[in-house]
Amino acid sequence: QVQLVESGGGLVQAGGSLRLSCAASGDTFSRISVGWFRQGPGKEREFVAGIRWYGSTTFFADSVKGRCTISRDNAKNTVYLQMNILNTEDTAVYYCAAASPGTYVSAVSIFSSPGMYRYWGQGTQVTVSS
Repeated sequence: QVQLVESGGGLVQAGGSLRLSCAASGDTFSRISVGWFRQGPGKEREFVAGIRWYGSTTFFADSVKGRCTISRDNAKNTVYLQMNILNTEDTAVYYCAAASPGTYVSAVSIFSSPGMYRYWGQGTQVTVSS
């Protein structure tokens, strides 16, 4: 069982930055791929970014590409999502999700699918004001 806790959300003005953190429990974190998703008001949950456990390959949705980075610190069991140049369209609850330990995923289309992830955090609210 893996438990995930997100933090770092809040209220920020357009053009600002935030760093979200996803802390995981357990001793298998180094073999877990992690994704960030978000769900805005009246919208469906959508993929934002992800990082594989092997090779630390990263993936980004087109809507955040160039504005976000994702990284992991296996010693701290934590994945970070750095978001820059935020706009009002980024307002959403942000969730981190973890795949089962040891899962290999080669296609980004699978990596960005919520169905790939077994564990989910409770979410952290990000609100961007104009």
